[in-house]
Amino acid sequence: MLALQFQLERSQWLPPEALRELQYRQLDAVLRHAWATVPYYRERWAGRYDPAQPATPASFSRIPLLTRAELQAKFESLKSTAVPAAHGRTAESRTSGSTGQPVRVLKTDLVQFMWQAIVLREHHWFQRDLGGKLAAIRQGAENAEGDGWGPATDGVFHTGRSATLSIRADVDTQLQWLQRQQPDYLLTYPSNVAELARGSLARGIRIPRLREVRTFGEILAPETRELCREAWAVPVTDAYSSDESGYIALQCPRHGHYHVQSENVLLEVLDDRGEPCSPGKTGRVTVTTLHNFATPLVRYELADYAEVGDPCPCGRSLPVLRRIVGRVRNMLLAPGGKRYWPTFGSAGLAGLAPVLRQQLVQTSLEAIEVRLVTARPLAPEEEARLREHIQSKLPARFDLRFSYHDDLPRSGGGKFEDFVSQIAAVS
Repeated sequence: MLALQFQLERSQWLPPEALRELQYRQLDAVLRHAWATVPYYRERWAGRYDPAQPATPASFSRIPLLTRAELQAKFESLKSTAVPAAHGRTAESRTSGSTGQPVRVLKTDLVQFMWQAIVLREHHWFQRDLGGKLAAIRQGAENAEGDGWGPATDGVFHTGRSATLSIRADVDTQLQWLQRQQPDYLLTYPSNVAELARGSLARGIRIPRLREVRTFGEILAPETRELCREAWAVPVTDAYSSDESGYIALQCPRHGHYHVQSENVLLEVLDDRGEPCSPGKTGRVTVTTLHNFATPLVRYELADYAEVGDPCPCGRSLPVLRRIVGRVRNMLLAPGGKRYWPTFGSAGLAGLAPVLRQQLVQTSLEAIEVRLVTARPLAPEEEARLREHIQSKLPARFDLRFSYHDDLPRSGGGKFEDFVSQIAAVS
């Protein structure tokens, strides 16, 4: 692990051309292996890929994209028939399925090793005190304590203690737990952080030892960073990953944007014509895993959108994503056919009425259901203010239908989305 950290420390500063050359050398090995041992690729790439020729950007762009639906339907034929023995054991991984449609991939010990290596890289980037206490609130966690931070660090360093709690616990329970634990670092989902910060402000709760909040798994809104500064006077560090592909990008330690983890994935951000996006443009995120030889994901569409950034002033040559915008299902489809990324601002809603949580669901081209959890029943004038505020953020007039709930449940993977489109045309 330390040897790999040494290599990662060197590769991030290489000239962009040198880093790209090393990436394509590894990509070439992935493509040849996929062609030789993955039945689905051998059939799908016929006439588009020549294993006798080294991979180039031009030849790589001719390989067809792999969709989530294809990965779900063709899982068996996307498995390699000859996983290299040196890559270790193979195990099936099943995604949480935020849409209710989980996907499966096979992963090797090498894939897990790379995941851990990038976690350790992030610790190093942000100069975390590994002797501190780490608290994690996430899906699948139990109310437990341990002597280390996890496999990324425990095999290399002696760390402080850790504590875990299920994301299914309510906010009051989580805040009481955090007060007991008094962690130095908190790891959880962005939507949960926002609720915890608002709860802390409302109740006057402080977590004096907390140094940093780490988020993952959802889109991080700028207002969440502000809430954490206001509630606890700490920064938020975000990471972009997927269950299928591992770490995709880490937040820069000096800036708010993200560095693509080029040693782990080859990332493309493509426009509607399938061409690479230039800095300042937003497009579809496509990843190719560079170390998974059990289920190689080649030009896999994550159904995410991201904005490409300019080279980073920090000096790292790792490509930049200015922001991760959202998933396709988080796009609003206007009556005229155009798509938008809606932003309503939970802080704005809470300022107009006692809204504890919200979720807006587009049910048709003309209608949006506004699902609310409130501290008390709303007065007619409060609902009217909310309606006016939401309409002001939309590109066209919509029929807003309010519904009230005791809770808005998270997905099976513990994630929460403020806006979801149920229109089949959004794809």
